Amino acid sequence: MTTNRRAHFNPIFSITLAVASALMRIEAVKQAIQTLPITPRVLANLRETARLFSTHYSTMIEGNRLTREQVALVIDRNRQFPGRERDQAEVKGYYAALDEVERLTKRRESISEATVQRLHALVMGGGKTRLKATRYRDGQNVIRDASSGAIVYMPPEAKDVPWLMKQLIIWINQNDDLPVPIKASIAHYQYATIHPYYDGNGRTARLLTTLILHLGTYDLKGLYALEEYYARNLKSYYEALTIGPSHNYYVGRAEADITKWVAYFIEGMATSFEKVRDQALREAERGRKDQSKVLRNLDAKQRRVLTLFQQSRVITAKDVAELFGYRPRTATLLCQHWVEARFLEIIDPAKKSRRYKLCDTYEAIVDEIE
Repeated sequence: MTTNRRAHFNPIFSITLAVASALMRIEAVKQAIQTLPITPRVLANLRETARLFSTHYSTMIEGNRLTREQVALVIDRNRQFPGRERDQAEVKGYYAALDEVERLTKRRESISEATVQRLHALVMGGGKTRLKATRYRDGQNVIRDASSGAIVYMPPEAKDVPWLMKQLIIWINQNDDLPVPIKASIAHYQYATIHPYYDGNGRTARLLTTLILHLGTYDLKGLYALEEYYARNLKSYYEALTIGPSHNYYVGRAEADITKWVAYFIEGMATSFEKVRDQALREAERGRKDQSKVLRNLDAKQRRVLTLFQQSRVITAKDVAELFGYRPRTATLLCQHWVEARFLEIIDPAKKSRRYKLCDTYEAIVDEIE
């Protein structure tokens, strides 16, 4: 049994009152976040946290065993965890794919099949970036229940995948009045339905979703991680994706009403957006209240060293030595004193490559230094 190759992708869904309400919540946050007085450095820190969250939760959904803290160590310091080599490769791959999403967003390019194949290559590439776009699967794959082994979903046959992917990309790029969040939700669903690869489909589907939202100006300054919403309740995520009368793609799934999935996705997006708004409000309020008082508590050397953090998020004792004309040992002792005084924080403890960042209290004021 095969698909009708002359049929175009035409998703069936309804915009319910709940979906409409969630869309309005998303728009309200989108407008509010643009006017929040967040300094560029705080914004950069929040954005990096969101990227780490996206990486952690998206790979966790697929069974990755690294904790959120370990993911940060793998990304920031290339930390190795014996016995977790595959998990580390997955984390590096997803983070590299997020970089690609950011690059594509800046270039404002239309999404193509090559785009999706490139994202998948990065997901599976373990952090490597010089990779060829991956071809679609050449055989049948199935999704099984991890505990029972029973077939949960049987995707379309390999010979139908190129046509289905072509139709999906055409649909994504067509000009219509469909709200961007709904378009992203449907693209996520349809990509997962086609399951064009043997592995990496879930992660690539979530990256494609993010790219569609960012290109559609729903990037929210890169501060949110939809993956956390999915991972917090995987049962609901999979139940929302499980639509149709049969586990077989050709027995109803292609023509199924996907309103249930759309409602789940839009509610998750609204929830994630509101979480970002609340966090950003707290950061903005803290910055406004603390700046003048904190600056007065710094001595002359501390004020001067803040200028280094305007150029880089992290510094070394060598940077401090060059700034003040100190000997290496003197600069090292000064940095150690600042760590004890909770002015600096060590992010790489290795003696030869020890690096420091500002403690959170001082992050918000860096961009105010002239």
